[in-house]
Amino acid sequence: MKKLILLSLILLVSTRSMSQAPKSSIYDIKLTGLDGSQIDLNKFKGKHILFVNVASKCGFTGQYAELQELYNQHKGNLMVIGAPCNQFANQESGTAKEIQAFCEANYGVTFLMTEKLDVKGDSQHPLYQWLTKASKNGKVDSEVKWNFQKYLVDGKGNLVDYYLSAVTPMDAKIVKNLQ
Repeated sequence: MKKLILLSLILLVSTRSMSQAPKSSIYDIKLTGLDGSQIDLNKFKGKHILFVNVASKCGFTGQYAELQELYNQHKGNLMVIGAPCNQFANQESGTAKEIQAFCEANYGVTFLMTEKLDVKGDSQHPLYQWLTKASKNGKVDSEVKWNFQKYLVDGKGNLVDYYLSAVTPMDAKIVKNLQ
C-alpha cells in the first residue's frame, strides 16, 4: 500500500513538472534594438536578464536611473533590456532616435533597448508572449498592467518572477535573485 501511494505521488509530481515545462526557449526569440541592430539573447546565457517595458512620459520613468544602477552593480551577472512601449496612455510616442537620446541624456542609459514592442493585445511581441504565458515560460501566466513592469529570467533561461511597476529595480525582491 505504501509503495502504491509513493508511486502515485511520484507520478503526480512528474506530471505537474512536465506540464509546466517551457514549450519554447527565450533564447530563440528575435529582438531588434533601437538602433536597428539584432539583439541575440543567446549572448546572455549564463546571465540573468531583466526585461522592462519602458516609457519616457510615465510616472515611473525615474526608474531608468535605478535600472542603470542595477545594471552597473551586477553587469557580470545581469543584462537589463528595456522595451519601449506606447500601449499605456500614449506615454512612449517618440521615435527610436528620440527615445535613445532621452534615455542617454537624462539617465545615462547604457543597457540594451529594443525597438518599440507591443506587450499585450493581438500584436503582442513574441518576447511578451513568452514572458506572460505559462505554456511558453513554464511557470506562470501574467498580464502587463503598466509601464515599468519587470520580468526576471535566470542564466538558464527560466522565468524567475515578475514585478509590478511599483517594485523598483533595486528592491530586495529583485536583487536577492542576482546573488
